[in-house]
Parts: sequence; structure tokens; C-alpha cells
Amino acid sequence: MTQRNSDKQKPEILAQEIVAQSRLFKIEQLELRFSNGVERTYERMRGSNRGAVMIIACPDPNNFYLVREYSAGTHDYQLGFPKGLIDPGEDVVTAANRELKEEIGFGAKRFVQLKSLALAPGYFNATMHIVLAFDLYVERLAGDEPEPLELVSWSRQQTDLLLQQADFTEARSVAALLLAQQYLEANPDVFKQTAGTCKNDSP
Repeated sequence: MTQRNSDKQKPEILAQEIVAQSRLFKIEQLELRFSNGVERTYERMRGSNRGAVMIIACPDPNNFYLVREYSAGTHDYQLGFPKGLIDPGEDVVTAANRELKEEIGFGAKRFVQLKSLALAPGYFNATMHIVLAFDLYVERLAGDEPEPLELVSWSRQQTDLLLQQADFTEARSVAALLLAQQYLEANPDVFKQTAGTCKNDSP
């Protein structure tokens, strides 16, 4: 295990400006000076800073839910876990519960926050919070999807097969799958715990 070097000096920001902007993103140019005196120009993409959630919803100890939806970046349909932006005023658990209701028609009574991932720290400031959801109940909210999402139930005993699927390629979903499997294998009694209401059971 390696320790983070707290003495590492960040580059000095000499100047910064917005060079492009869309409805969703801003492109920011940075003039940097590193601790050794070297100067460089960097560009980074900045979003809303609200973060997003990705949820592995488990209806029982043996299965979890996926959705298949259109992805504009690849102009194709991708298999992955339900996800979405955190709305203003929401915390991670509230956002996760809302997204589940919008995308798969279930809410959950118990949550475990597994890890917060940096999507592309070299040029993007977005954060994705990976969350497990248990004790599901039927409840649907209207979402903003242009078409109904395909709900797919998958066996935990067939994760190797899932990793081989041609349309299961999104790095966030692959990371979420591995994190979820690691947690569930280390905590086999998690399904026996008493349900709370929108509760965060993170260790």
C-alpha cells in the first residue's frame, strides 16, 4: 500500500479563462507553473459540480438490476447500472433513491455508499458516487428519459459472463460491479439486516 505524499506541492495557477461553453459543460484553460519552474497550458472540462450517482440495486441476495439505454457518445445502446445527476438540495442517498424510481420503478429502504470515483481526473472534475441499494419496493417516478429503459435482471453468479457482454463496456459500470461484488462477498449478512428508511449503512 502506498501513502499519499502530503508534501507534494500543487502547480500554481497563473491564469484561467473559459474558452468554450455548452449547456452542460465549460472548457477552462489554465496557465500553470509547477514547483520545478516549468510552465504549461492545460485545458479541463468543468460540469455542474453536483456529482452523480450510480446504483447497484439488489432485489434479493442472488441478483441485481441493470438497464440498457441509448448512449449518445457511442451512438449505441449500452448495458449498465442506473445512474443520474444529483439534483440541487439532494444528498447521495436521496438522489440514488430518486434515480431508482425514475429508471427502474423501484425505491430502496437501505443503502451502502461504496466509493466516490473521479471519472477522468486529467481533464474533468466530475465525481460519481457508487451506491448499493437493498430492500426494494415498487414505486415509479417520471424521469427525463426520451424512451423507456430496458430493465435487465442479472445473477451475481454470472458476473464473469456480464463482463464478456459486448454492450457492457462503460468503465463506471465495470468498476461498480467489481466494488459491489467485493463488498457483498465480504459482508454476506448484509441481506439479513433490518431495513431502515433511506438509510446509509456505509461503514
